[in-house]
Amino acid sequence: MNRFVAAGIAAGATRLALPLLRQAQPGGRERWDRTNHAGRTVSLLEGPAVVLGAATTALGSPAAGLSALAAGALGVVDDLAGDTDRKGLKGHLSALAQGDVTTGAVKILGLGATGAVAAATIDRGRWSPSTIAAAGLVAGTANLLNLFDLRPGRALKVSLLLGVPTAISGSAPAAGLVGASIAALPEDLRGETMMGDTGANALGALAGVALAERLPGAGRWVALGAVVGLTMASERVSFSAVIARTPVLAQIDAWGRPRT
Repeated sequence: MNRFVAAGIAAGATRLALPLLRQAQPGGRERWDRTNHAGRTVSLLEGPAVVLGAATTALGSPAAGLSALAAGALGVVDDLAGDTDRKGLKGHLSALAQGDVTTGAVKILGLGATGAVAAATIDRGRWSPSTIAAAGLVAGTANLLNLFDLRPGRALKVSLLLGVPTAISGSAPAAGLVGASIAALPEDLRGETMMGDTGANALGALAGVALAERLPGAGRWVALGAVVGLTMASERVSFSAVIARTPVLAQIDAWGRPRT
């Protein structure tokens, strides 16, 4: 599929779905409303809208569309039924080791399975070391993008950073990622909606598929190393604190948000 068409379809689906979902409030408003870092009430319905937009990439890449849907579904479980007692990879895996199956642990295992299926699809069922790297890349980017969904617009800006270069190189899945991200930005930047695990996991998985499809074997391992490194760093360092201390990053992070 042409990358411009892919971007347009994903953007259109996201823009169409978001107001419809916010009007319908499936299951009731209280199911989807959350309090953000600033104490404002925001809606998580941006997440399902983004998943629908990202899923349209299945028209050009079954691996991309199915990965977005699977990762988004896992995110919905964590958004709606998850608890906050355990946080991060270490917290959920430690709980699992003690026999406590958290929704976060289910998501981690589910993203691993999603990555494996996507990698097998991309490499047409031929398993090799680079296929393993592709599986880790899909699962890892799905988790990593969610770590940035702490301020309005931040995770969407990161998804654009991941998607734009790959889209320029000709990747239709990356173009779909860009289209869905741009379509969701206005309400997200205004602090009216947020992606939650649902949208962030879907867009992250889509970014991982796009990278795995375009990168050679060595490139996959380098990208996976970067994703793992950032994920491990997040267990010890606050990304928000690093951004706040770095003037350039702070300016980029604040771009587009209403001034208060």
